[in-house]
Amino acid sequence: MSLLEATAQERADKAHGESHYVTRIGWLRAAVLGANDGLLSTSSLMVGVAAAAAGTSQIILTGVAGIVAGAMSMAAGEYVSVSSQADSEKADIERERLELEANPEHEQRELAAIYMKRGLPKALAVEVVAALSEHDALEAHTRDELGITDTSTANPLQAAVASAACFLAGGLPPVLTALLVPASMILWAIAIVAVLTLGVLGAAGARTGGAPILPGVVRVMVWGSIAMAVTAGVGHVFHTTVG
Repeated sequence: MSLLEATAQERADKAHGESHYVTRIGWLRAAVLGANDGLLSTSSLMVGVAAAAAGTSQIILTGVAGIVAGAMSMAAGEYVSVSSQADSEKADIERERLELEANPEHEQRELAAIYMKRGLPKALAVEVVAALSEHDALEAHTRDELGITDTSTANPLQAAVASAACFLAGGLPPVLTALLVPASMILWAIAIVAVLTLGVLGAAGARTGGAPILPGVVRVMVWGSIAMAVTAGVGHVFHTTVG
């Protein structure tokens, strides 16, 4: 192969590079959950208060308080839950390390059996295990026996920051809407803006994750509308009862 052909082949290989979405799972889940929750929680709170015939200042105060409280709650909840997952992963890895030190032959047979179940002939499975064990036995067992990889490893701080930031971002549209529209239109304006923004978030989340866009959009818009309708109903009933 000539130098020119080799260069062309290298460019073709780079152009053919695969793009996988699984590497985005950790931050994508937290980001989508945070933004949707921020938008829907804040909008529902404000719609419920608006349905109770509250004034504009009360509605805006409800939205701001909901954003701050929700963001802190999301950050704390994500950090605690993902930290628990990370602790479990570390414990499993340490347990596997001790087992490798105590009985490496047994662990190699276990790994070979895993590869055989995936379709490798016994001789090749044993050869692969020997090569991987020579390179990094713990890494091989962590990945193929425990199913823990760099992609799936829990990152508590990343999840907490993403959730809080996205909750804040998601909660801003209904608050800004309340600031900009007349008092008589606040309830319907917040609801409409929230549903449309939910659709945008659903599309963005689906596209970022490589999933079909329409189901994601329909799902969040339908359930978001139901949530706000229920909250508005509660606000209206509460106002009627108290008034």
